[in-house]
Order: sequence, then C-alpha cells, then structure tokens
Amino acid sequence: MAVPRYQKISIGFAGGQVLAARVAVADLESLTAALAAGGGWHELALEDGSVRLELSQVAYVRVDSDEPRVGFGA
Repeated sequence: MAVPRYQKISIGFAGGQVLAARVAVADLESLTAALAAGGGWHELALEDGSVRLELSQVAYVRVDSDEPRVGFGA
C-alpha cells in the first residue's frame, strides 16, 4: 500500500482567519475542483482529522513549496 504524500497548505477565509493544515495531494486536488465548481460545503481530509468548509467563505488557498532550502536567506 502506497503512503500518501502530504502537502502543507494554508486556507484563508473572508473574515481574516487562516487554517494551516497538511493534506494528501489527492485531497488538495479535490478541494481545488470543489472551489472551481462553486459554493457549498466540502469535507477536507487532513493528516490528523478532517474539517468541513463553507466554500463561499474561502478567500484563498496557499500551497507551500516542497523545495529544500539551505542557509539563512534561502
């Protein structure tokens, strides 16, 4: 059985709150498709649980880069 690869994301909401989470790549793609389809509720599986999101309140989804960094200013 393959171990899912997790991606670090931040979800910003209309009220200014931010939810930081780690999600499987397939679940991130599902969230992206649901946001493109419009509003409503979407259940997002996280590395350590799940969360239900009201998509009309989502302002942005930030996906962190997996690139390794070396040094102080990198």
